[in-house]
Amino acid sequence: MVQSFEDAGKAGKEFLDAGLKNFAAMSKSAQALAAEAAEYSRKTFEDGAAALEKLTGARSLEKAVEIQTDYARQAYESFVAQSTRVSELYAEIAKEAYKPFESVVAKAK
Repeated sequence: MVQSFEDAGKAGKEFLDAGLKNFAAMSKSAQALAAEAAEYSRKTFEDGAAALEKLTGARSLEKAVEIQTDYARQAYESFVAQSTRVSELYAEIAKEAYKPFESVVAKAK
């Protein structure tokens, strides 16, 4: 009976240690996501401001439509690339979140 209490205490400590490692990994991942979002927002704002500046300098309707079309295409491509990057980050976060628990789960089987 004493052995089972020791085993349970050891398993509980391992699970707690894994949880703390998981928390550290999640914190680091959240910082990476925040930095990625901030960089994307900054770049999007700059691109929009540059496009607006070009639009105000357009001398004809055709040039204005061309500028707007180029901006829309570039914004769409940037959005798709950013969405792909964020989905990759979330996949990495899921892997990192599970990693500390792998050994604990393997021992429980």
